[in-house]
Formats: sequence, structure tokens, C-alpha cells
Amino acid sequence: MSLILASTSPRRRELLALLGIPFDVISPSFEERLVPSLSAIEQVQSFAQGKAQSVARLEPEAIVLGSDTVIELDHHVLGKPADLAEARAMLRRLAGRDHRVLTAVALVCSARAMDVVALSSAVVRMKPFDAQAHDHYLATEESLGKAGAYSIQGSGGDLIDSITGDFPTVVGLPLRLVAQLLSQAGVSLPVDLEQLYAVKPYANWARFSV
Repeated sequence: MSLILASTSPRRRELLALLGIPFDVISPSFEERLVPSLSAIEQVQSFAQGKAQSVARLEPEAIVLGSDTVIELDHHVLGKPADLAEARAMLRRLAGRDHRVLTAVALVCSARAMDVVALSSAVVRMKPFDAQAHDHYLATEESLGKAGAYSIQGSGGDLIDSITGDFPTVVGLPLRLVAQLLSQAGVSLPVDLEQLYAVKPYANWARFSV
């Protein structure tokens, strides 16, 4: 049975490839729209399922993996900034504080009536506000398309003090959780997950691992 990643994110493609499983990629036809009445957990799980379900309708025999990441600060959800002005405001709010990163993973297979979703979370502590550092980072435009307006695996790592939890969760695809869900679905992993986590073969992973 084939595996499909329902994503437009190169980061998720790169992370999933680390598990050594062959997969295809199809962009989901799903609009991410924040619903104020939903909690952060409900929101991110809804997004992950929506992405996976949109592709599963096209490929009913395949196992489809969808994922989404949001930032939670003061019980409010921060998604992706619409522009650099919003990115600047997000980074200013996050500066010098802890926030929670929530990444949901959904596995859907229409032929097997399978539709499961699970969650991984991590806490990120940002460095105190530094106007020059923020200006420099925003000039790279790396903020765009990233939940919370930063990329831990890129230059955004310079704005981060520390993380507590799973590094791939912050990047956007919690590999331990993905491996668990795939195993439950009958998909075997050709790589040693513990060895993978020991080697940390991804940008900035070793930098933010204790």
C-alpha cells in the first residue's frame, strides 16, 4: 500500500524522507482558516485531518499523511503571517517568552476506513527582543509561510534561546509520532529511529538538543 504526504512543505518532505520510507507527495486542496471557537489543539488537528482527507478522496487506496503546525501564546493561536508586517508583530510578541508549538499528524486511508490524528508539542523559549536581529531576520523573508513567523532550522534559530521537547515537532513533522502511527497502520520502518535521533541529521537539530 502506497504512502502519500499531503503537503506543500519542503521541510515535511525532508523530514519524512529521513524515515527511509518511499512516498509520493500531493498538494492538499484544503483551505487553512482559523476558527476562533476552536482551541489550539482542536484547530491544528482539524487542519492536519483536512489536508489528509482532501488527498485521500483522490487516492482512496493509499495511506495519506497530513500534518499541520501552530503556535500557541497566551491561549491564542498564531498561524502563518500574511506579510512581513504581521511577521514582525508576531516575533515581537514572542520575544523573550516561552510559547508552545503544536504539530498534529493525521493518517487517512479511505479503503481501510482509517482516519486517525495525534498531537506532539514542544516549548520554545525566544531570546529577548533585539530590533537589529529582528530586522536582519525579516529581511531574509524566511518568516513568510512559517507558523509563528520563524524557522528554527534556518536563520530563525538565531532568535531562539532553547527548546524543550522534540525538535522535529518544531520544524513541522514529529518523527517519533509519525513512526508510531505508521507502525500501527502496518508500515514498517527501514531505519533505526533511536539511531536517527542520535545522529540528528537535520539543520540546527544538534544545536537545540540537550
